[in-house]
Amino acid sequence: MTLLDAADYLRTPADAAAYLEAVLEESGDDPAVIARALGTIARSGNLSELARKTGMSREGLYKALASDGNPSFATISKVAHALGLRIEFHAVA
Repeated sequence: MTLLDAADYLRTPADAAAYLEAVLEESGDDPAVIARALGTIARSGNLSELARKTGMSREGLYKALASDGNPSFATISKVAHALGLRIEFHAVA
């Protein structure tokens, strides 16, 4: 049985944003899930280019966005921006 990899289907920043929204909806805003989702989006493109844009090493990105990674908010923000995404907050109540 072959598992689908979401990274194979993320072609544009709009695809990435839709994927992140779906992940957030399903995860209940779990920070670890957000980091993994950003890792999936990162794998969909050129990780070396992403590392250059964020000022991080490829290894640092892999580590921060791995399933057991614990990236800082600054790292999440840098990666999102480098991927063409913007973090937004909306009132829920």
